[in-house]
Amino acid sequence: MININKNNLINDPSPYLQQHKDNPVNWQVWSKKTLELAKEKKLPILLSVGYASCHWCHVMAHESFEDQETSKLMNELFINVKVDREERPDIDYVFQSSYQIFNQAGGGWPLTMFLDENGVPFSGGTYFPKVQQHGLPSFKEVLIKISDVYKEQREKILKQVNLVKESLSLKKNSVINQDLIPIVDETLLYLDPINGGYKGAPKFPTFNVFETLLYYYNKTKDKKYLIPIETLLKNLCSQGIYDHVEGGISRYTVDEKWLVPHFEKMLYDNVQFISLISKYLKIKNNSYFQNKLIHTINFLLNNFQNSEKLMGSAYDADSEGEEGKYYTFTYEEIKDIKDINLYYEVNPSGNWEGKIILKELQNPNEEILLKLKHLRSKKIKPFFDDKSQLDLNCIWVSSLISSYQTLKDKRYLDLAETFFLNLKKKYKDEKLYHSYSDNFVFLEDYAYYIKMLLDLADTTMGLEYKQKAEKLCIIAIDKFYDKNKNIFQKNMLLNDDLFFNPIDIGDGTISNGNSIMLNNLVRLGLLDQAEKLSQSLFGYLNFYKRLMLSSLQSLDYFQEIKGGKNCSNDGCEI
Repeated sequence: MININKNNLINDPSPYLQQHKDNPVNWQVWSKKTLELAKEKKLPILLSVGYASCHWCHVMAHESFEDQETSKLMNELFINVKVDREERPDIDYVFQSSYQIFNQAGGGWPLTMFLDENGVPFSGGTYFPKVQQHGLPSFKEVLIKISDVYKEQREKILKQVNLVKESLSLKKNSVINQDLIPIVDETLLYLDPINGGYKGAPKFPTFNVFETLLYYYNKTKDKKYLIPIETLLKNLCSQGIYDHVEGGISRYTVDEKWLVPHFEKMLYDNVQFISLISKYLKIKNNSYFQNKLIHTINFLLNNFQNSEKLMGSAYDADSEGEEGKYYTFTYEEIKDIKDINLYYEVNPSGNWEGKIILKELQNPNEEILLKLKHLRSKKIKPFFDDKSQLDLNCIWVSSLISSYQTLKDKRYLDLAETFFLNLKKKYKDEKLYHSYSDNFVFLEDYAYYIKMLLDLADTTMGLEYKQKAEKLCIIAIDKFYDKNKNIFQKNMLLNDDLFFNPIDIGDGTISNGNSIMLNNLVRLGLLDQAEKLSQSLFGYLNFYKRLMLSSLQSLDYFQEIKGGKNCSNDGCEI
């Protein structure tokens, strides 16, 4: 029996939940038992979703979840549930989608959702401040208002479940084929021709968009698809989003010129960065990009490996209670480094809050780099979330394979095979699971594992890799494929701790699982199954084309193979 009068996070292995185990909030983990308790008590649920390296999650925690008065209100009025979005991406997907429908705006983290006693959302937000500011109500005001609304309108709220489910259900039409290039060309209109990436700020790399453009360049040899990739890579490699001392990129920048990063470093960004550079270098040699490729691979090898000999998830933006302290320098720290101003933009007044974010003017010499590394070594490193996520580790292996194909250095293929063996050791008999709990596995875990096996098979000509991929593809269809909708579900079909079964066809931080599975089916020669999935994706395309950029690649690849072309999934020449 759960004791709801205490914080029950202490035994959960998630680094994010461990950060909250000492809060005075009576946090519960997401489980059937917790949901049953809410129903029994007829209390609404406060669902808080975040992740260990999330800056604004930390801010809200310090302001509200560590505050006795706020916590007392939460404990009196709600069943309070904490979720690590990286442990349960299906929960995050369902409630981010709900937030977007309720608020007609993009979501984010921390996600703060209010659910009825059956786990169905009826209101929500993201970050709420402790006191009123910037047009946002205080969190305590929100808690009281939401609780009052639930008490007064409980019966009405409980009856909204079908309306919420209908709102979350994806629209689809019967179109089973259409020209994809106009959709790709429309995407070009939203890109920043000067700085790269999408226009405006904040700026995210959105690598799946540029992987798709690369595919269409390989297909058409039209430079309008290649130029945006060059522009993006040039800026990512030289501006402040790139860590010029140790390597790797931050998650995004708050400005449109890629100068001022939100300093957290994610595995998913860096492995996709490696993949995009390595694929670009197959087309066009560029020593500057090649240096950044090798630098970033070495950064991950030196900093992201965990005790399982796999890759962890992320580094925090903050250290010593200050955002970006580890990554920035004062003018006094670096002014005496000889000729540093020839290689980096160095102004006495700094370029961010009086500090200096390194912006590279040209490749520095080794002596300058060593001095910068020495200065940084005196600082306290940000917190490392060492959680292994299966899908991201598979993308890492695939990115090493792509790097081997580009650099022609067998060390990278050896590394790819070593990391695969480490995965094999963890997931015995191919019993896959996403992170800590072996009860949860998601479509992306299977999709990227199969893709990794096929990449290994194509590169090494090892038959055993393809045989494993075939076996796992059959299991994935059995676990995730909804035969009524001809689409893969995000979580397992038999999962029953959510009020809604999520179908996800849009790209997020990584390319969508349905898109990757379509590529996998084609590469395995399962063209009948691929036909059904492609028709389904075409049905969604008219409604969600701006969210489905990776599907534009996989749909075209399937059509080319079906048409009898002998080509790779990097692109088929016309």
